[in-house]
Amino acid sequence: MTTWVFDGTVLPTGDTARVTFGPGEIGELLPGRYGVPGFVDSHCHLTMTPGPNGPVLRGPDFAAERLGELAGAGVSAVRDVGGNREVTLELARSADDSRPLVLAAGRFLAPHGRYFPQAYEPVAPEDLLAAVEAEIADGATWLKLVGDFPEVGPDGPIRGSKVSPTYDLDLVEALVELAHSRNVRVAAHVNTDHVTGLIRAGIDSVEHGTALTEQDLETLGARGGAWTPTLCASVAAQPQETPEQSSRRQARSEHLAALLPLTERYGVRVLTGSDVVGTVAAEIDLLVQHGLSVEQALTAASTGAQDFLGLSGAGNLVTYDADPREHPEVLAAPAAVVLNHRRIS
Repeated sequence: MTTWVFDGTVLPTGDTARVTFGPGEIGELLPGRYGVPGFVDSHCHLTMTPGPNGPVLRGPDFAAERLGELAGAGVSAVRDVGGNREVTLELARSADDSRPLVLAAGRFLAPHGRYFPQAYEPVAPEDLLAAVEAEIADGATWLKLVGDFPEVGPDGPIRGSKVSPTYDLDLVEALVELAHSRNVRVAAHVNTDHVTGLIRAGIDSVEHGTALTEQDLETLGARGGAWTPTLCASVAAQPQETPEQSSRRQARSEHLAALLPLTERYGVRVLTGSDVVGTVAAEIDLLVQHGLSVEQALTAASTGAQDFLGLSGAGNLVTYDADPREHPEVLAAPAAVVLNHRRIS
């Protein structure tokens, strides 16, 4: 087994270091003079793919292929926030050094008619806490609450239907209390001002959060919460979008660009997530376009996420020939990737 040696600048700190991967003391030098100790995809759906009327669920082969793609891009850990629970929870329960670590939320928690019909099994309000117990019993370390959503029919979201809360806040508070009593945390999909109530109810991370306010950031940060803005899904241009859709997207982009620079002030941990449509590298680029420094965006994608999720970057490294702080485009083309002490590319 080859021993690999990295000798260069470790980001996002910028420290110079010599790091060895493998059993021997003398080894072969890794290509690349700049390295990051593994990326984290903090909002990923390993078993979902776009369909004609919204995302659809896929099986274990699709998830394995997706994990391989993520590993090749330098991702060493994934937080799966909803999908085919039989697949994702099994991945979370099983240790395998040949792939990225998986943290899984299992199923989407949403009532009937309030999420994409081919991507979830509805959970009635009276069954919500029992569903939470079942996810935790099967190994979920996170729960994925669909906090708001439009009304949905067989063909997807009903045009013109209002995005509104899915469960009453007192029930959400009970969900959060139950989860926290089991050392499990709650991630909430939310795109309206309902985010204020969800934060007060105790959720741990806001997913999307396109209607967040500065006051929300202050409340979330006061208890060390996180925000995964998923910019690839929220602000990236969509094919064949109408002028009205383009205008709304631009407004979202401007709002998020005003908020993201405030996160450090209030102690909110920003995380990167590919969702179904993006990549970690693209998300880093968009975070920089929306007001974060390159160092802050790299932290969101690596050491900051590892710290928030209770992970270590030890044994993982993705290297680049050029400095990503000056040439962020190189993030899409690693020189080498080490996963769990073994070079994989």
